[in-house]
Amino acid sequence: MRRARRTILAVLLAQLCGVIVATPEARAASTDQLVSDSNRALQGLYAAQPQAAGLATRAKAILVFPKITKGAFIFGGQTGNGVLLVNGKPAGYYTIAADWIGLHFGGRPFSYALFILTDSALKYLSRNGRWTVGAGPSVVVVSKELAGGITSAVLRQDVYAFPFGPRGLMSGPGLKGSHIARTTPSL
Repeated sequence: MRRARRTILAVLLAQLCGVIVATPEARAASTDQLVSDSNRALQGLYAAQPQAAGLATRAKAILVFPKITKGAFIFGGQTGNGVLLVNGKPAGYYTIAADWIGLHFGGRPFSYALFILTDSALKYLSRNGRWTVGAGPSVVVVSKELAGGITSAVLRQDVYAFPFGPRGLMSGPGLKGSHIARTTPSL
């Protein structure tokens, strides 16, 4: 029985290491594919959520992660590659990663679009090349419930983040504690 527990623990730790330890550069997509996937993801978000399209016109930049892979079995993690779009053009490439411990099970891919509304937030990301969400610019995660109330009168935060999937906005995927870092995708 004790040996079986050790074997199960070893397998779980190996899975966790596979999710968290693999370098973002090893998983990075080509720049052309990443930009294409990001634009396709944004168009899907705009079609499902018109408020996001309106927000895009006010954004200084949009950081898009078209596919974030999230998985968990007791230990969990998520990772993905993204592109920073300034005036619709690529201005940098980034990775996002987070890990956690708790009672989690399952996995699902999803997307994130972070609408950067202030010059100071864009400068923070550009200057540091790294950002741990929850430290730095203020972020509001826009859920299904919150999306309807977004108007230009209430836009007072630095960044508005939209988690979404094939069926539109999602509730649940949080950003707090996520690490965003500049990267160089493989060509």
